Amino acid sequence: MMLQALTAPRTRKLWLLLGYAAAAAALFSAPLYLSDFRLNLLAKFLAFAIVALGLDLIWGYTGILSLGHGVFFGLGAYAMGMHLKLAAAGGRLPDFMDWSGVTKLPWFWAPFESFGVAVLLGILIPAALALFLGFFTFRNRIRGVYFTILTQALVIITVTLFIGQQAYTGGTNGLTGFTKLFGQGLKTDGMKTGLYLATVIVLIGAFVLCRYLVKSRFGKVLRAIRDGENRVRFLGFDPAMYQMAAFAISAALAGIAGMLFVLHVGIISPSMMAIVPSIEMILWVAIGGRGALVGAVIGAVALNYAKSSLSESYPEIWTFFLGGLFIVATVFLPGGIVGLAKQIGPLFRRKEAVHDQALNPVLRESNRSV
Repeated sequence: MMLQALTAPRTRKLWLLLGYAAAAAALFSAPLYLSDFRLNLLAKFLAFAIVALGLDLIWGYTGILSLGHGVFFGLGAYAMGMHLKLAAAGGRLPDFMDWSGVTKLPWFWAPFESFGVAVLLGILIPAALALFLGFFTFRNRIRGVYFTILTQALVIITVTLFIGQQAYTGGTNGLTGFTKLFGQGLKTDGMKTGLYLATVIVLIGAFVLCRYLVKSRFGKVLRAIRDGENRVRFLGFDPAMYQMAAFAISAALAGIAGMLFVLHVGIISPSMMAIVPSIEMILWVAIGGRGALVGAVIGAVALNYAKSSLSESYPEIWTFFLGGLFIVATVFLPGGIVGLAKQIGPLFRRKEAVHDQALNPVLRESNRSV
Protein backbone atom coordinates (compact mmCIF):
# COMPACT_ATOMS: atom_id res chain seq x y z
CA MET A 1 0.00 0.00 0.00
CA MET A 2 2.82 2.35 0.86
CA LEU A 3 4.44 1.60 -2.49
CA GLN A 4 1.21 2.32 -4.37
CA ALA A 5 0.95 5.68 -2.62
CA LEU A 6 4.53 6.56 -3.52
CA THR A 7 4.08 5.64 -7.18
CA ALA A 8 0.71 7.34 -7.67
CA PRO A 9 0.72 9.77 -10.64
CA ARG A 10 0.21 12.84 -8.45
CA THR A 11 3.00 11.80 -6.11
CA ARG A 12 5.37 11.14 -9.00
CA LYS A 13 4.54 14.54 -10.48
CA LEU A 14 5.19 16.17 -7.11
CA TRP A 15 8.56 14.46 -6.78
CA LEU A 16 9.41 15.51 -10.33
CA LEU A 17 8.59 19.14 -9.58
CA LEU A 18 10.64 18.96 -6.38
CA GLY A 19 13.55 17.55 -8.39
CA TYR A 20 13.33 20.38 -10.92
CA ALA A 21 13.16 22.93 -8.12
CA ALA A 22 16.20 21.41 -6.38
CA ALA A 23 18.19 21.41 -9.63
CA ALA A 24 17.25 25.05 -10.32
CA ALA A 25 18.20 26.04 -6.77
CA ALA A 26 21.57 24.28 -7.10
CA LEU A 27 22.27 26.08 -10.39
CA PHE A 28 21.25 29.52 -9.14
CA SER A 29 23.35 29.13 -5.99
CA ALA A 30 26.45 27.86 -7.84
CA PRO A 31 28.27 31.25 -7.61
CA LEU A 32 28.27 30.79 -3.83
CA TYR A 33 30.24 27.54 -3.81
CA LEU A 34 32.16 27.37 -7.10
CA SER A 35 35.39 29.16 -7.99
CA ASP A 36 35.40 31.60 -10.90
CA PHE A 37 37.09 29.02 -13.13
CA ARG A 38 34.60 26.25 -12.29
CA LEU A 39 31.67 28.64 -12.61
CA ASN A 40 32.81 29.62 -16.10
CA LEU A 41 33.13 25.95 -17.04
CA LEU A 42 29.64 25.20 -15.76
CA ALA A 43 28.25 28.16 -17.69
CA LYS A 44 29.79 26.78 -20.88
CA PHE A 45 28.32 23.33 -20.18
CA LEU A 46 24.88 24.83 -19.62
CA ALA A 47 25.14 26.62 -22.97
CA PHE A 48 25.88 23.25 -24.55
CA ALA A 49 22.81 21.84 -22.78
CA ILE A 50 20.64 24.32 -24.70
CA VAL A 51 22.00 22.89 -27.97
CA ALA A 52 21.26 19.37 -26.69
CA LEU A 53 17.65 20.32 -25.94
CA GLY A 54 17.16 21.50 -29.52
CA LEU A 55 18.82 18.39 -30.91
CA ASP A 56 16.63 16.14 -28.79
CA LEU A 57 13.57 17.92 -30.14
CA ILE A 58 14.54 17.20 -33.75
CA TRP A 59 16.18 13.79 -33.27
CA GLY A 60 14.68 12.24 -30.15
CA TYR A 61 11.09 13.33 -30.80
CA THR A 62 10.97 13.77 -34.58
CA GLY A 63 13.45 11.08 -35.64
CA ILE A 64 15.62 13.36 -37.80
CA LEU A 65 19.37 13.03 -37.27
CA SER A 66 21.20 16.28 -37.98
CA LEU A 67 24.99 16.43 -38.08
CA GLY A 68 24.98 20.12 -38.95
CA HIS A 69 24.03 21.75 -35.67
CA GLY A 70 27.58 22.99 -35.26
CA VAL A 71 26.75 25.43 -38.09
CA PHE A 72 23.69 26.84 -36.31
CA PHE A 73 25.66 27.06 -33.07
CA GLY A 74 28.49 28.85 -34.90
CA LEU A 75 26.22 31.32 -36.68
CA GLY A 76 24.75 32.42 -33.36
CA ALA A 77 28.23 32.63 -31.88
CA TYR A 78 29.53 34.73 -34.77
CA ALA A 79 26.55 37.09 -34.46
CA MET A 80 27.46 37.82 -30.84
CA GLY A 81 31.19 37.81 -31.63
CA MET A 82 30.70 40.48 -34.29
CA HIS A 83 28.90 42.72 -31.81
CA LEU A 84 31.59 42.22 -29.16
CA LYS A 85 34.34 42.83 -31.73
CA LEU A 86 32.80 46.11 -32.80
CA ALA A 87 32.35 47.13 -29.16
CA ALA A 88 36.02 46.36 -28.47
CA ALA A 89 37.12 48.31 -31.57
CA GLY A 90 35.42 51.45 -30.23
CA GLY A 91 34.32 52.88 -33.57
CA ARG A 92 37.38 51.69 -35.48
CA LEU A 93 37.66 48.75 -37.84
CA PRO A 94 38.31 45.36 -36.22
CA ASP A 95 42.03 44.58 -36.18
CA PHE A 96 41.92 41.67 -38.65
CA MET A 97 40.22 43.91 -41.22
CA ASP A 98 43.07 46.42 -40.94
CA TRP A 99 45.58 43.62 -41.48
CA SER A 100 43.64 42.46 -44.55
CA GLY A 101 43.53 45.90 -46.13
CA VAL A 102 39.81 46.59 -45.61
CA THR A 103 39.21 50.35 -45.36
CA LYS A 104 35.47 50.50 -44.64
CA LEU A 105 33.23 48.47 -42.38
CA PRO A 106 31.30 45.97 -44.59
CA TRP A 107 27.56 46.60 -44.84
CA PHE A 108 26.64 43.26 -43.31
CA TRP A 109 28.67 44.07 -40.19
CA ALA A 110 26.86 47.36 -39.50
CA PRO A 111 23.65 45.90 -37.96
CA PHE A 112 25.70 44.04 -35.34
CA GLU A 113 26.70 47.30 -33.66
CA SER A 114 23.41 47.02 -31.77
CA PHE A 115 23.26 44.33 -29.08
CA GLY A 116 19.52 43.79 -29.58
CA VAL A 117 19.88 43.39 -33.34
CA ALA A 118 22.82 41.03 -32.87
CA VAL A 119 20.77 38.81 -30.53
CA LEU A 120 17.81 38.85 -32.90
CA LEU A 121 19.97 37.94 -35.89
CA GLY A 122 21.76 35.27 -33.84
CA ILE A 123 18.38 33.57 -33.48
CA LEU A 124 16.82 34.35 -36.87
CA ILE A 125 19.76 33.51 -39.14
CA PRO A 126 20.15 29.88 -37.91
CA ALA A 127 16.36 29.43 -37.92
CA ALA A 128 16.07 30.85 -41.47
CA LEU A 129 18.88 28.62 -42.74
CA ALA A 130 17.19 25.58 -41.16
CA LEU A 131 13.87 26.54 -42.77
CA PHE A 132 15.58 26.97 -46.14
CA LEU A 133 17.29 23.59 -45.92
CA GLY A 134 14.20 21.92 -44.50
CA PHE A 135 11.94 23.28 -47.23
CA PHE A 136 13.92 21.61 -50.00
CA THR A 137 14.59 18.38 -48.11
CA PHE A 138 11.40 17.61 -46.19
CA ARG A 139 9.17 18.73 -49.06
CA ASN A 140 10.99 16.27 -51.30
CA ARG A 141 10.83 13.58 -48.60
CA ILE A 142 14.60 13.42 -48.19
CA ARG A 143 15.23 11.83 -44.82
CA GLY A 144 17.33 9.27 -43.02
CA VAL A 145 20.96 8.94 -44.02
CA TYR A 146 20.48 11.22 -47.03
CA PHE A 147 19.38 14.12 -44.83
CA THR A 148 22.31 13.46 -42.51
CA ILE A 149 24.73 13.63 -45.44
CA LEU A 150 23.21 16.93 -46.54
CA THR A 151 23.73 18.44 -43.09
CA GLN A 152 27.36 17.30 -43.19
CA ALA A 153 27.72 18.99 -46.57
CA LEU A 154 26.29 22.16 -45.01
CA VAL A 155 29.02 22.02 -42.37
CA ILE A 156 31.79 21.64 -44.94
CA ILE A 157 30.47 24.48 -47.10
CA THR A 158 30.04 26.86 -44.16
CA VAL A 159 33.43 26.14 -42.60
CA THR A 160 35.16 26.56 -45.97
CA LEU A 161 33.36 29.86 -46.55
CA PHE A 162 34.27 31.28 -43.14
CA ILE A 163 37.93 30.22 -43.44
CA GLY A 164 38.24 31.62 -46.96
CA GLN A 165 36.83 35.05 -46.12
CA GLN A 166 39.73 36.14 -43.91
CA ALA A 167 39.06 39.83 -44.36
CA TYR A 168 35.45 39.60 -43.15
CA THR A 169 35.34 36.66 -40.72
CA GLY A 170 38.84 36.50 -39.26
CA GLY A 171 39.61 33.32 -41.18
CA THR A 172 41.01 30.34 -39.28
CA ASN A 173 41.61 32.44 -36.16
CA GLY A 174 38.00 33.51 -35.98
CA LEU A 175 36.91 36.34 -33.70
CA THR A 176 38.46 37.05 -30.30
CA GLY A 177 39.80 39.94 -28.24
CA PHE A 178 36.44 40.85 -26.71
CA THR A 179 36.68 43.26 -23.80
CA LYS A 180 33.31 44.68 -22.86
CA LEU A 181 29.55 44.31 -22.98
CA PHE A 182 27.17 47.21 -22.30
CA GLY A 183 30.27 49.28 -21.57
CA GLN A 184 31.30 46.95 -18.73
CA GLY A 185 34.35 44.70 -18.68
CA LEU A 186 33.66 41.08 -19.60
CA LYS A 187 36.31 39.84 -17.15
CA THR A 188 34.87 41.48 -14.04
CA ASP A 189 33.41 39.22 -11.35
CA GLY A 190 30.03 40.92 -11.48
CA MET A 191 29.75 40.47 -15.25
CA LYS A 192 30.79 36.80 -15.08
CA THR A 193 28.22 36.07 -12.39
CA GLY A 194 25.54 37.99 -14.28
CA LEU A 195 26.24 36.11 -17.51
CA TYR A 196 26.17 32.78 -15.66
CA LEU A 197 22.78 33.56 -14.11
CA ALA A 198 21.49 34.70 -17.51
CA THR A 199 22.57 31.35 -18.97
CA VAL A 200 20.72 29.47 -16.23
CA ILE A 201 17.56 31.49 -16.91
CA VAL A 202 17.80 30.89 -20.66
CA LEU A 203 18.37 27.15 -20.11
CA ILE A 204 15.31 26.90 -17.87
CA GLY A 205 13.28 28.88 -20.41
CA ALA A 206 14.45 26.60 -23.24
CA PHE A 207 13.61 23.51 -21.18
CA VAL A 208 10.11 24.82 -20.36
CA LEU A 209 9.52 25.69 -24.03
CA CYS A 210 10.64 22.27 -25.27
CA ARG A 211 8.63 20.48 -22.58
CA TYR A 212 5.54 22.47 -23.53
CA LEU A 213 6.07 21.62 -27.20
CA VAL A 214 6.55 17.87 -26.68
CA LYS A 215 3.51 17.67 -24.37
CA SER A 216 1.29 19.62 -26.78
CA ARG A 217 -0.52 18.44 -29.90
CA PHE A 218 2.52 19.59 -31.87
CA GLY A 219 4.72 17.18 -29.92
CA LYS A 220 2.29 14.30 -30.41
CA VAL A 221 2.44 14.82 -34.17
CA LEU A 222 6.25 14.93 -34.03
CA ARG A 223 6.34 11.56 -32.24
CA ALA A 224 3.86 10.17 -34.75
CA ILE A 225 6.12 11.31 -37.60
CA ARG A 226 9.06 9.62 -35.90
CA ASP A 227 7.18 6.35 -35.55
CA GLY A 228 5.43 6.33 -38.92
CA GLU A 229 5.61 9.30 -41.27
CA ASN A 230 3.41 7.77 -43.98
CA ARG A 231 0.63 7.04 -41.49
CA VAL A 232 0.69 10.68 -40.40
CA ARG A 233 0.40 11.75 -44.02
CA PHE A 234 -2.56 9.41 -44.58
CA LEU A 235 -4.28 10.95 -41.54
CA GLY A 236 -4.28 14.32 -43.32
CA PHE A 237 -1.30 16.01 -41.70
CA ASP A 238 1.60 17.56 -43.62
CA PRO A 239 4.74 16.08 -41.98
CA ALA A 240 7.02 18.51 -43.83
CA MET A 241 5.50 21.52 -42.06
CA TYR A 242 6.02 19.98 -38.63
CA GLN A 243 9.54 18.84 -39.51
CA MET A 244 10.46 22.30 -40.77
CA ALA A 245 9.07 23.94 -37.63
CA ALA A 246 10.94 21.54 -35.31
CA PHE A 247 14.17 21.97 -37.30
CA ALA A 248 13.90 25.78 -37.19
CA ILE A 249 13.22 25.82 -33.41
CA SER A 250 16.14 23.46 -32.87
CA ALA A 251 18.44 25.68 -34.95
CA ALA A 252 17.28 28.80 -33.09
CA LEU A 253 18.14 27.16 -29.75
CA ALA A 254 21.57 26.27 -31.10
CA GLY A 255 22.07 29.90 -32.14
CA ILE A 256 21.13 31.11 -28.64
CA ALA A 257 23.59 28.63 -27.15
CA GLY A 258 26.32 29.89 -29.48
CA MET A 259 25.80 33.47 -28.35
CA LEU A 260 26.04 32.47 -24.69
CA PHE A 261 29.12 30.36 -25.42
CA VAL A 262 30.97 33.34 -26.88
CA LEU A 263 30.14 35.49 -23.87
CA HIS A 264 31.67 32.88 -21.54
CA VAL A 265 34.62 31.64 -23.61
CA GLY A 266 35.58 34.79 -25.49
CA ILE A 267 36.34 33.23 -28.87
CA ILE A 268 34.62 31.69 -31.87
CA SER A 269 36.39 30.13 -34.85
CA PRO A 270 35.36 27.95 -37.81
CA SER A 271 36.77 24.87 -36.04
CA MET A 272 33.86 25.10 -33.58
CA MET A 273 31.44 24.77 -36.49
CA ALA A 274 33.12 21.69 -37.96
CA ILE A 275 31.87 18.09 -38.15
CA VAL A 276 33.56 16.89 -34.94
CA PRO A 277 31.70 19.36 -32.66
CA SER A 278 28.46 18.45 -34.44
CA ILE A 279 29.06 14.75 -33.74
CA GLU A 280 29.84 15.53 -30.10
CA MET A 281 26.48 17.29 -29.83
CA ILE A 282 24.76 14.12 -31.03
CA LEU A 283 26.67 12.09 -28.42
CA TRP A 284 25.40 14.37 -25.63
CA VAL A 285 21.82 13.47 -26.54
CA ALA A 286 22.52 9.79 -27.20
CA ILE A 287 24.31 9.18 -23.91
CA GLY A 288 21.98 11.36 -21.86
CA GLY A 289 18.89 9.69 -23.27
CA ARG A 290 17.30 10.27 -26.65
CA GLY A 291 13.68 11.33 -26.39
CA ALA A 292 14.06 12.68 -22.85
CA LEU A 293 14.68 16.39 -22.37
CA VAL A 294 16.22 15.87 -18.94
CA GLY A 295 18.54 13.31 -20.49
CA ALA A 296 19.74 15.83 -23.08
CA VAL A 297 20.68 18.31 -20.34
CA ILE A 298 22.32 15.62 -18.19
CA GLY A 299 24.24 14.22 -21.15
CA ALA A 300 25.62 17.61 -22.21
CA VAL A 301 26.74 18.57 -18.70
CA ALA A 302 28.03 15.11 -17.70
CA LEU A 303 30.02 14.43 -20.87
CA ASN A 304 31.62 17.85 -20.97
CA TYR A 305 32.45 17.58 -17.27
CA ALA A 306 34.02 14.17 -17.91
CA LYS A 307 35.95 15.57 -20.86
CA SER A 308 37.26 18.47 -18.76
CA SER A 309 38.14 16.29 -15.74
CA LEU A 310 39.87 13.59 -17.77
CA SER A 311 41.90 16.12 -19.74
CA GLU A 312 43.08 17.68 -16.46
CA SER A 313 43.97 14.39 -14.78
CA TYR A 314 45.31 12.49 -17.80
CA PRO A 315 46.44 15.08 -20.37
CA GLU A 316 48.19 12.55 -22.60
CA ILE A 317 45.65 9.73 -22.73
CA TRP A 318 42.34 11.34 -21.79
CA THR A 319 40.92 10.84 -25.29
CA PHE A 320 41.20 7.05 -24.85
CA PHE A 321 39.22 7.24 -21.61
CA LEU A 322 36.58 9.39 -23.26
CA GLY A 323 36.37 7.07 -26.27
CA GLY A 324 35.97 4.07 -23.96
CA LEU A 325 33.20 5.89 -22.10
CA PHE A 326 31.37 6.51 -25.36
CA ILE A 327 31.68 2.85 -26.40
CA VAL A 328 30.47 1.52 -23.05
CA ALA A 329 27.53 3.92 -23.00
CA THR A 330 26.55 3.11 -26.60
CA VAL A 331 26.79 -0.68 -26.22
CA PHE A 332 25.46 -1.16 -22.70
CA LEU A 333 23.22 1.92 -22.32
CA PRO A 334 21.21 2.19 -25.56
CA GLY A 335 18.61 4.28 -23.72
CA GLY A 336 21.25 6.55 -22.21
CA ILE A 337 21.52 7.61 -18.60
CA VAL A 338 17.78 8.28 -18.33
CA GLY A 339 17.02 4.89 -19.88
CA LEU A 340 19.18 3.21 -17.23
CA ALA A 341 17.29 5.04 -14.49
CA LYS A 342 13.99 3.88 -15.97
CA GLN A 343 15.24 0.28 -15.97
CA ILE A 344 16.47 0.42 -12.38
CA GLY A 345 13.27 2.02 -11.03
CA PRO A 346 10.93 -0.94 -11.78
CA LEU A 347 13.51 -3.32 -10.31
CA PHE A 348 13.31 -1.61 -6.94
CA ARG A 349 9.54 -1.42 -7.15
CA ARG A 350 9.29 -5.15 -7.85
CA LYS A 351 11.54 -5.93 -4.88
CA GLU A 352 9.43 -3.67 -2.67
CA ALA A 353 6.23 -5.35 -3.90
CA VAL A 354 7.63 -8.82 -3.10
CA HIS A 355 8.61 -7.59 0.34
CA ASP A 356 5.11 -6.17 0.92
CA GLN A 357 3.49 -9.44 -0.19
CA ALA A 358 5.69 -11.40 2.19
CA LEU A 359 4.95 -8.99 5.02
CA ASN A 360 1.16 -8.84 4.61
CA PRO A 361 0.40 -12.31 6.15
CA VAL A 362 2.57 -11.45 9.14
CA LEU A 363 0.73 -8.14 9.63
CA ARG A 364 -2.68 -9.85 9.38
CA GLU A 365 -1.69 -12.50 11.91
CA SER A 366 -0.42 -9.78 14.22
CA ASN A 367 -3.71 -7.88 13.93
CA ARG A 368 -5.69 -11.03 14.82
CA SER A 369 -3.63 -11.68 17.89
CA VAL A 370 -4.15 -8.11 19.03
